[in-house]
Amino acid sequence: MENKKHNCANCPIRAKHDKNPKSLIGRFWRWHINFCPGWKGYFTSLPEEEKAALRQKYNFDKYTDK
Repeated sequence: MENKKHNCANCPIRAKHDKNPKSLIGRFWRWHINFCPGWKGYFTSLPEEEKAALRQKYNFDKYTDK
């Protein structure tokens, strides 16, 4: 299961968040990424530059080296 590809970049719920972060679905997605194992796998597999961009875009501070 370690080789599983994550679909987080194309997630339709993430797209709804990007379109309207204050919508119910958008807020649900943002809350969900705090504990989603798929998001963790996707996020930690990204290069540092992309991680930094997502951290800023989504105000996301988990999985950092702090």
